[in-house]
Amino acid sequence: MTTGDPVLSVDGLAVDYGKVRAVSDIKLEVQRGRIATMIGSNGAGKTTVLKAITGLVKPSAGQILLNGENLAGLEADRIVGRGVSLVPEGRRLFPSMTVLENLELGAYLRSDTAAIARDLERILNYFPALKDRLQARAMNLSGGQQQMVAVARALMSAPRLLLLDEPSVGLAPAIVETIASIIRSISESGTDILLVEQNAHMALALADRAYVLENGQIAMVGPANELAASDHVRQLYLSV
Repeated sequence: MTTGDPVLSVDGLAVDYGKVRAVSDIKLEVQRGRIATMIGSNGAGKTTVLKAITGLVKPSAGQILLNGENLAGLEADRIVGRGVSLVPEGRRLFPSMTVLENLELGAYLRSDTAAIARDLERILNYFPALKDRLQARAMNLSGGQQQMVAVARALMSAPRLLLLDEPSVGLAPAIVETIASIIRSISESGTDILLVEQNAHMALALADRAYVLENGQIAMVGPANELAASDHVRQLYLSV
């Protein structure tokens, strides 16, 4: 596959919670070598889409294709094994475990010990602030450091596609800039990214292609710079 080919292609995705349809007719792509983003208000359905892609909820309809293979209906661990890794909102670290132990858990499906060690060294280069904190308990880290651990843990599974759910939430502006820089570096190193964010400023600055999710449906789609310039997005999400 070459740059611009779809790594992930979601078509007609619908998810129901009981009798309530949370999202419907979702169509989106993540292209190789690119960052795609979904923005929208709280409750628009962004996290539900990520949960469906990763097998944490079962789709009611639609296809979720990773390099042409339909993931819809597969169990979450099998989807991780296919090369999809999620950084969940709220980080979801194991607080009483050390940073190193959290990172090692990210590679729980892998058996290639030497490659895991090489990946750990490479991934820590993205996060120099963690190199001296590997034996610290996750609960004792700052919010920004915890987010770094969450991203690093996801990368330890050696994903082809990295899904990020609200990585900037609760972080100081300077730390948000650091996280954004790390996301850009990860993309440039060859990992494809789907970024879900309420922080539209950061998301649209990072992404190549953007989707606006409103009331469980895709309301707008296009190049991120074009959406950032639209009156609708500026008024609702950029406070301009």
